[in-house]
Amino acid sequence: MITKLFSSTVILGILASGIRLATPYLYAAIGETFGQRSGVLNLGVEGQMLLGAFAAFYVSWRTGNLWLGLLAAIIVGAVMGLAMAFVTVNLHAEQGISGIGFYLFGLGMSDLLFQKLVGTVKTIQGFPALHIPVLSDIPVLGEVFFSHNILVYGAYALVPIAWFVLNKTTLGLKIRSIGENPQAADSLGISVAAVRYYTIIQGGILSGIAGASLSIGLLNVFQQNMTSGLGFIAVALVYFGAWRPLGVLGGALLFSMVNAFQLWLQVLGVPIPSDLAVMLPYVLTILVLVAAASKVRAPSALAKPFEREA
Repeated sequence: MITKLFSSTVILGILASGIRLATPYLYAAIGETFGQRSGVLNLGVEGQMLLGAFAAFYVSWRTGNLWLGLLAAIIVGAVMGLAMAFVTVNLHAEQGISGIGFYLFGLGMSDLLFQKLVGTVKTIQGFPALHIPVLSDIPVLGEVFFSHNILVYGAYALVPIAWFVLNKTTLGLKIRSIGENPQAADSLGISVAAVRYYTIIQGGILSGIAGASLSIGLLNVFQQNMTSGLGFIAVALVYFGAWRPLGVLGGALLFSMVNAFQLWLQVLGVPIPSDLAVMLPYVLTILVLVAAASKVRAPSALAKPFEREA
């Protein structure tokens, strides 16, 4: 049994699955990175993902159009982000508590809508794999890296785009300055509220897409609480990656590979309790947070409401 676990077939399977499973982590964590770099902590990512996942699945199931489903997830994510921005920016609510509130809302609303509009678990035909010409034909590497659906490719393309925006553009400079010293940014004429609205709504959109990547990209089904804590892991990945897109990518791959590993443990029937195997990604989350706490520095204004001085 252990010999099979380290066979080339299983190792390649873990790599291919890990790359695919990193998709929702990347969308959600990159979106959260933008928000946190502007000083806003959003613990409602999980709720946004759940509603995005349901919206994408339901619209795709009803219309037969996956792109309309993806658009529905984007709209739902944007609305949730807008609501979060209003509560944190305008009402100056405590960000951790309000985020948990949005998570619970997303959890309950997605469950209610599923029961009322769908009722039972149904499956759909999700986004098909896109085999990149020439590259997908490369032995071994082609199957691992170049035979995924468009949402997977989009997640990885998002990483260099996010890096460029944050580090090489005026917008990125504004985001980073507000996250470090919003008072100084405000004195220079930068609208703290406008930039935070932008990053929070963008984070909501990417969380909605993260949910869609689960329901119409990876699993092709919607189930109650199907994210199972993935949104909170995405928040942890921002800390793991030290608020850098490339660091987030490394963390997402690490977590997804561990998740793929535990799935293969169950497939091969390795004699360990399945509940223990499922715990592996979450145990890793705790260890990563403990290790990262003493080595990285969060944006100075993170989770601190900003009130403009008269």
